[in-house]
Amino acid sequence: MELTLKKQIMLTGNKAAAWGARLAGVDYVPAFPITPQTEIVETLSQWFADGHMHGKYTNMDSEHSMFMAAGAAAASGVRVFTAASSQGILFGLEALHTIAGWRVPLVLVNVSRALATPITLEPDHNDVLSLRDTGIIQLHAETAQEVLDYILMAYRIAEDPEVCLPVLVNLDGFYLSFTREPVVLPDEAEVRKFLPLFKPSQPVFQASEPMARASAVFGGGNYSYFKIQHHLAAQNVVNIYQKVAQEFGERFGRFYGAVERYRLDDAEYVFVMSNSFATKGKAAVQRLRKNGIKAGLLKLSLLRPFPSQIIGDALVHRPKVAVIDQNLAPGMGGILYPEILKAVYRREDRPQHLLSVIGGLGGRDIQEGDFISILQRLDQEPGDDPLFLFDEKDLKQFDQLRQIAGFPREARVP
Repeated sequence: MELTLKKQIMLTGNKAAAWGARLAGVDYVPAFPITPQTEIVETLSQWFADGHMHGKYTNMDSEHSMFMAAGAAAASGVRVFTAASSQGILFGLEALHTIAGWRVPLVLVNVSRALATPITLEPDHNDVLSLRDTGIIQLHAETAQEVLDYILMAYRIAEDPEVCLPVLVNLDGFYLSFTREPVVLPDEAEVRKFLPLFKPSQPVFQASEPMARASAVFGGGNYSYFKIQHHLAAQNVVNIYQKVAQEFGERFGRFYGAVERYRLDDAEYVFVMSNSFATKGKAAVQRLRKNGIKAGLLKLSLLRPFPSQIIGDALVHRPKVAVIDQNLAPGMGGILYPEILKAVYRREDRPQHLLSVIGGLGGRDIQEGDFISILQRLDQEPGDDPLFLFDEKDLKQFDQLRQIAGFPREARVP
């Protein structure tokens, strides 16, 4: 298959998301602004106003209304796109559970921002991982190019008759949302071959054919039927994703696996990461390799459904593995660590040391010294306690704020 490229331009992660929606030929965009996502819907609103996009753009009064409008429009048989972030995701959480249960295909972008309290504008992944049990499919992007490409792939996955579910594409706020990177815009005609205009495979609302959808059910057996069907549809995505990714790679020259194995072949130390901070992890791997340390990285791209078999296959024979969670479930720890643990638990050749690392909270940078600290911890005897990436420098900065507020030093490094 001959590769076709349109042009390469500099785009922020947000602008790449907007271009993904535009190239996908979306029909309807319900929107509500929230930092750091607003640039996406601002860009789309301007394109609708200028006639570059055709369809309907509607400003809603909240994320809850926005998600319900998105689901209702998808149920009527149009291609829908929307975007949100952080507290907005939580405000609309009821609606997201609801529309996922409707089994309607649409694409949602989340620009990750840490959750209150305390309130911040910088990223971690507690917002997007709060959706892990909604039944919404999740793809996590490292670069602006991945943001655009994943949106196109997401529509193919969502609209597959074996899926018919919302798909979320996640990107990190600020680190990626407002960072300009070179992005190849694919030729629109070639995109139409990969992603034809939407023809729904599921029943849709039509005035000429009245129907009921999302009706109340009574009896646990009836409820269980719908939930199990939802679960099986989500499981179908693992194979469908790989087929879609293969076709995308053949057509556009960029292949995205459910995970990326970066220098894993002979790795003795492995960092498991996702999203934009995986770039920092790759740079750390390169530095460690130059110093004779056999390091590698496993990047998670498909997080829901969780590709346990693929992840387990990637981590076998790797002696020391650190799962770096940019999230925190208070009282439990990192959210992804137990899922990785489950993926390797029954493997006889599982890692000898699987370390839980919690860092990047509220946008806290993960630097070269942090990766060295992780390696040092991996060389110690395995234990149950996670490694928190919070050091004396962080403590000193916090103590300065305490002193400004008139409080004595009491904070300590965890």
